[in-house]
Amino acid sequence: MGTWTPPNWLPILLLFTSNIFMTFAWYGHLRFKSAPLWQAILASWGIAFFEYLIMVPANRWGSTTWSPYQLKILQEIITLTVFVGFAFFYFGVRPRWNHLACLVCLAAAVALAFLPDSARK
Repeated sequence: MGTWTPPNWLPILLLFTSNIFMTFAWYGHLRFKSAPLWQAILASWGIAFFEYLIMVPANRWGSTTWSPYQLKILQEIITLTVFVGFAFFYFGVRPRWNHLACLVCLAAAVALAFLPDSARK
């Protein structure tokens, strides 16, 4: 596991930023259900382009510190965290207790992925 110095935090910040774009690409169109599907698809692709501009460097730079498994597991908890905020502020939907309990369980799973590996030096 790498040290938690500011350069190691940059990929995490980029992952959060890219997830904001991707969440809008995946779910933002749900507020505009009267728009034709092809417009929703094109808008989503346009937003996803910017997500990829941020996600690719985040994973490239993050891979110098973390394993691909750690990056992916980290990505999943970031995605869910961003979605909870998005659903609350964009759709006005509050998470229920069981949704929050799931996030706590997933955060524990993420912590397990970042435990030191004695076999890896």
